[in-house]
Amino acid sequence: MILTGVLLAVIGLGFVGWFAARGRARLLYTGRGSMHSMPGYHGWHMALWILVPALLAWAAWSAIMPGLVDGAVLADPIAAQLPDGDMHRASILADARNMAANPDAVAFDPLAQELAVPMRAAQSRFGMIGGILVLIVALAGGGYGFTRVRAGFPARTHVERAVLALLLIASLMAILTTFGIVASLLFEAGLFFKDVSPIAFLTGTHWAPGNARGVDIDGNFGAVPLFWGTIYIGAIIAMLVAIPLGLMSAIYLTQYASSSIRKWVKPILEILAGIPTVVYGYFAALTVAPLIRDTAASLGVANPSTESALAAGLVMGVMIIPFVSSMADDALAAVPRAMSDGSLALGATRSETIKKVLLPAALPGIVAGVMLAISRAIGETMIVVMAAGAAARLSANPLASMTTVTYQIVQMLTGDQEFNSPKTLSAFALGLVLFVVTLILNIIALRVVKRFREAYE
Repeated sequence: MILTGVLLAVIGLGFVGWFAARGRARLLYTGRGSMHSMPGYHGWHMALWILVPALLAWAAWSAIMPGLVDGAVLADPIAAQLPDGDMHRASILADARNMAANPDAVAFDPLAQELAVPMRAAQSRFGMIGGILVLIVALAGGGYGFTRVRAGFPARTHVERAVLALLLIASLMAILTTFGIVASLLFEAGLFFKDVSPIAFLTGTHWAPGNARGVDIDGNFGAVPLFWGTIYIGAIIAMLVAIPLGLMSAIYLTQYASSSIRKWVKPILEILAGIPTVVYGYFAALTVAPLIRDTAASLGVANPSTESALAAGLVMGVMIIPFVSSMADDALAAVPRAMSDGSLALGATRSETIKKVLLPAALPGIVAGVMLAISRAIGETMIVVMAAGAAARLSANPLASMTTVTYQIVQMLTGDQEFNSPKTLSAFALGLVLFVVTLILNIIALRVVKRFREAYE
């Protein structure tokens, strides 16, 4: 809490420094008549000298403060009663830390309640020390920045360089995050493949990680049923819904609808993309799945299951209609009007023009939209968790319960699991496969879009 208050104080000090440096620069401008940079740049230069060093000091102290607090607590005589086991000791310290932050919290171990008092005192002491250090750094930076307010000082150049560095850091964060995700997947998947053969994992047809014991561990990690369920639900059933409806809606909106209808229908259609996937999951589990079960029972199907690939695939297809529709809409709109006008001038009807001119010309963009929609569908989790079931089976029956890669990842990484067991590590191997597949689909889609743009720009 102390460090948070100090951070707010530093931000306020930055505003004060901005006004002070700006006012000083205006006085110099009035007195001399010429300045290298406008007064606002001097204000931003001083604000940067206050905020950046102080934020760095605050981040550094926030990183080292927990270790200092734990060291001070362990040096307290009460800490001599802590058990020798590292896990039990860490659990008691975590409870004490929680009680220090929230006095109304309840600790399961009485020792944690006793340690909460020195924990709270150590946090206050080191928080005060860190706050003072951050304020000193902020004032020192502000003082240095104020001394740079001169007529010939290139404040604008320094501010623009700082903004450029900030933009570079922001772009690098996205790249480094991607590398971090890939590195973590590769590392954990490598630990999994030390115990399980990659060939058995990629070609096996029996998935029962809970039964994986001893020598026959490879035979229980066959992921083919998971891959089939993912493709069957996300790339077959969902696409049978999304492609016709999305493409037909795009054709109607671009070729037949009036401007007033398009103005209302297109935003309503795109609202589907903004609905949370958990809402789609509830809709699939509570409405679509029972409807499919009752319909199957009325048609004579014996013991139809409430959880089915068809229920999840239908709702998933509705969810990704906007992806197909928007890309097809853009692709059709990008076709030069001269092509459709020429076809109509030669006597072709509008439907013939659409079938023989517009759709072939816009096909690369439409294919790119479909590929992006497939990559979105195979990565969907909530709809599958709530409507498709958990049975790993190879079946072409859409009324059967199936599972997917994303469902198994959720199941492997939730609950009380041993993190270093092959069962848990299999989630990272599945995630790596899913990552590679979606990456390939996105690369194909981007290359198709690039070819399309080159053709008509």
